Amino acid sequence: MNQYLTEKRPGKPRILVAPLDWGLGHATRCIPIIRQLQAQGCEVWLAGEGIQEHLLKEEFPLLPFLQLEGYRIRYSRSAAGLVLSIFRQTHKILTAIRKENDWLKKMIAEHSFDAVISDNRFGLYHASIPCIFITHQLAIKSPLGKWSEKILQKRNYRFINRFTTCWVPDMQGENNLAAELSHPGKKPNIPVKYIGLLSRFDPYDTPAGGDGDKDHLLIILSGPEPQRSILENKIVKEIGHYNGTATIVRGMPGSPSLIPSTNMIRFYNHLPADELKNEIGKAGYIISRCGYSTIMDLASLQKKSILIPTPGQTEQEYLSKYLFQKQIAFCISQKEFSLADSLAKARQFTYHFPGVNTGQILQQAISDFIAELAKE
Repeated sequence: MNQYLTEKRPGKPRILVAPLDWGLGHATRCIPIIRQLQAQGCEVWLAGEGIQEHLLKEEFPLLPFLQLEGYRIRYSRSAAGLVLSIFRQTHKILTAIRKENDWLKKMIAEHSFDAVISDNRFGLYHASIPCIFITHQLAIKSPLGKWSEKILQKRNYRFINRFTTCWVPDMQGENNLAAELSHPGKKPNIPVKYIGLLSRFDPYDTPAGGDGDKDHLLIILSGPEPQRSILENKIVKEIGHYNGTATIVRGMPGSPSLIPSTNMIRFYNHLPADELKNEIGKAGYIISRCGYSTIMDLASLQKKSILIPTPGQTEQEYLSKYLFQKQIAFCISQKEFSLADSLAKARQFTYHFPGVNTGQILQQAISDFIAELAKE
């Protein structure tokens, strides 16, 4: 008998939450959603595999977890080869979407879920229960130009419109972080709801803002291979010449691979949220990828950062230009990045952070969602 085949408790909606497996960002931004669902009396189940599973089990060890295979996309070693690499994996992605839709039908029959919250997993829709799709990319940037972006948006909406509602983790007004990505001229046919910035760190119990130790760096590595390792190798090579201290979080939860620490430079494969929160508070500067979940965390905590977009990942390259222009983050390409030079430029950079607390927006969105479930 399945260990999770349990009786549903009256008045407690059973919600399945499943993030995409492209890096850790989709999983980390689900953390505040899961917490809010629990706070409002829902029974939450999780699904995924690999490093996403390790992260979510670490944060929520008591929640039921179902095995769900990811899309398992690999990026190219070069920016120029990324589009071709993704194109070659189109069949693989579509197969994964079909498989996860079949999987969901089976899981609903077995576990009687009342609703599904899917972070960018296109196959987790079902006709009989509400299914929420989370994305900040209603528009998709392409290196091939506007004509290709229109085609990509049309295909993106074809999948999104199969869901009940689309939740966008961003603000509606001028304080938004994703610009055209989350605020396109044309939106999906289903209801679109902006649920505020999703950060796993509460700015009220985290050392938000402030300079920390100006000579202490926190370097957070993340994202798909091989680009994660390429940036790591570059940083490891340069960090030995740095005169201050640094903590390097490699973004590899559960990995047996280790890099030895020194008195000045500490290496971790992964840090739980509470420990990472403390490291963020201590650091003068955060160096990381320009992933949207990281951006939401750093903007929420108002920390100075140096962001390096993944080469060829048009979303991150677009965000880096936008954030640099709004002076929310100092951004530089991987090709141009050097530790000493980038730090010198960041120290001359004037940072301006959006002073918005969005926790109440998410709380209201979850409350409305639960109220709608009660009507079903």
